[in-house]
Amino acid sequence: MMDVGGTGIQIRGSLVKIARLDGEKFLFANDPEAIITALRKSKSRVDLFTFIQKVSETTPKYSYPMEWDNLAVLPISTFDHWWNQQLGFKARNKAKQAEKKGIVLREVPFSDELVRGIWEIYNETPIRQGRKFPHYGKDLETVYKEEATYLDRSIFVGAWLGDKLVGFIKLLWDYDGSQAGLLNIVSLIEQRDKAPTNALVAHAVRACAERKTPYLVYSNFAYGKRTSDSLSDFKERNAFQRVNLPRYYVPLTPVGSIALKLGLHKKLAEHIPEWMILRLREIRKSWLGRNMQSAPEST
Repeated sequence: MMDVGGTGIQIRGSLVKIARLDGEKFLFANDPEAIITALRKSKSRVDLFTFIQKVSETTPKYSYPMEWDNLAVLPISTFDHWWNQQLGFKARNKAKQAEKKGIVLREVPFSDELVRGIWEIYNETPIRQGRKFPHYGKDLETVYKEEATYLDRSIFVGAWLGDKLVGFIKLLWDYDGSQAGLLNIVSLIEQRDKAPTNALVAHAVRACAERKTPYLVYSNFAYGKRTSDSLSDFKERNAFQRVNLPRYYVPLTPVGSIALKLGLHKKLAEHIPEWMILRLREIRKSWLGRNMQSAPEST
């Protein structure tokens, strides 16, 4: 990662090096031209810079090459309005069920104790939602470093069953406080019958309402050609909506210009027919089920 005028920038890729904001989808480029200028002057090679607009800005406002991306967004006025008017019946019952079964929610400071609880949740199972869980197998030091980012704009909410952490969220606010993002939301699968994840979402909405934050973002609503799955269904039941936003790709080198014209900036899956992607997912899920211990998550 590199720093550009106080903004963290991640650079990924080998043949085509693509730069984007660290914390993208939760943090946004207020002055993209300044970042572009700095990247052009950087000693590190960057072929493309990509960024998206804020949730409140759905109409393209820049002349850079663009494509459409999406986020899962919950507009928030008050907690009561979300609970009574926006929230689905099933999700409301799940959140109530969590309290009845002893789940207690509270905001907690960042600490070694919290990190150990998160580490235990991450290492419960190598498979979540039919795919390898990227946090599984990480050591305590790695988890600490990852969770210690953006502490000046973040809060942690823990879901507790007695004295055991069974789920948590990390909420990250954008620079101007206009929206918050669910940077992490994970619960123990073994406690899924107590619906801690639903309770955590409810607490996140309450936290935003109390802080007069008008939007809560839960990453993407749809990924690539995958338009629906259990996670997007969970988001929809909790009143998150798909919001399409402009994503810009700014070529910074001749390689970047060629890559953009040939579509090399896209992931391989975006070049594969949808029927083939579905088949490959079935094969992957079957293989993972045979080779790794797995359990389905309840949402």
